[in-house]
Amino acid sequence: MPSRTSHAVRVAVLADSDTRWKWGSLTARRIAPEKRDTELSGFLLRGRATPTARQLAEVGAELDAPREMTGVEFLTHLRNESYDVVVLALVGGAVQAMLHGIAALELPRRPLVVTGYVGVVYEKLSDGLLLRHGADIVLANSRYDAERFRDVYEGVGADASSVTEAALPFLAGARYAPEEGRDTVVFAAQPSVPVSRADRTYVLKRLVEHARLHPGREVLLKLRSKPGEQTTHIEEFPYQKLAERLPGGLPPNFKLVYGHMGEVLDRTDLLVTVSSTAALESLHRRIPTAILTDLGIREPLGNHHFIGSGCLASWDQLDGGYRPEADAVWAGRQGVAAADGAYETAFDEARAHVEELLDAPGLPRLRPYYTATTAPGYLPPLLARYHLAADGTPLPGARTEPADNSRMRRAVREAVRGAARGAYRHGVQRVAPVIRRMGEL
Repeated sequence: MPSRTSHAVRVAVLADSDTRWKWGSLTARRIAPEKRDTELSGFLLRGRATPTARQLAEVGAELDAPREMTGVEFLTHLRNESYDVVVLALVGGAVQAMLHGIAALELPRRPLVVTGYVGVVYEKLSDGLLLRHGADIVLANSRYDAERFRDVYEGVGADASSVTEAALPFLAGARYAPEEGRDTVVFAAQPSVPVSRADRTYVLKRLVEHARLHPGREVLLKLRSKPGEQTTHIEEFPYQKLAERLPGGLPPNFKLVYGHMGEVLDRTDLLVTVSSTAALESLHRRIPTAILTDLGIREPLGNHHFIGSGCLASWDQLDGGYRPEADAVWAGRQGVAAADGAYETAFDEARAHVEELLDAPGLPRLRPYYTATTAPGYLPPLLARYHLAADGTPLPGARTEPADNSRMRRAVREAVRGAARGAYRHGVQRVAPVIRRMGEL
């Protein structure tokens, strides 16, 4: 059987939220063979977190609108179209469903399947990893993650050869340089960390108090979504609504901001967060970065991931002028701010792995760790949520053909035009020239 080296590499990216779309589309470009043309098609898995046109434009990928469809519809599309690579930028359960679904297609030449994580892996490590097992390549965003991933797979007797060290694909932007007269503090909000109204109100009050204590400082609350929009995690108590109820209102040097994170970091002198992936973007640029300890250093908050980083700090310390300095060894193991500039070659191993598998005469059948034999009480109901039977075939009544979503695609195109100029300044220019067709418009 001939290899797939004679034509342009066709890549399909399936994502289920705005941040995963950002990760998937940029990862697809990073791992594509350098000496071959790439045709990239985008798809959104229809569900609770399906992003709006504004969210897609804001994540900074200058691309046409991806097509929205269910998992079964996507599998039907794979059966009818020929792709060389499929990037699954999904939650673990959806990845597992697509792995079983692709295996059940029994394609004469199946696509290479790649998956991974959008950011910091601080919870459900074993669950998330085993749900991703079976993909040809499971990307780890750092050396630290790669070691943990292999330990989990080997610990349950699963093949760990798929684990491939890489990095977060959206680390970019100019290295931090203070500007005379500029003093900007940014708090990067998260939809569900912290989760309670009391904790989120506390964080907001301290941020507003920080602005009042430093009237000459610009204090920005960087928000992920607008009320009514959904992200990967449910935001039960949006900061926008909490801010409306604060007694005394907001000081003039305090602002709520949206937009591309790279543009916000361009004017940031101190980034504060509980455990957002934005901290890694900030650290990569060498921007002073603070991980809040006010609510404790606890696994549900995710800030325990930053133990050893040198970035842990409280609002009291920040109010007093403290500026954390990241530990270089810790940052290097996390795949950010490496002194040797290793980020420029961070995707070489993954790219080589992709090229090796594409050049192979054929790929074996996908074999996830979870099967009806190894997890008979877990796998069937999980697959059923995606309208698949235990053998990966569609359940009776599942719609196999996608509905028309041309209206959404037009809306995304219009929103993207407004965000394109800013996106190009933050590394996306390396992606756009290669995109030959998105969404098969």
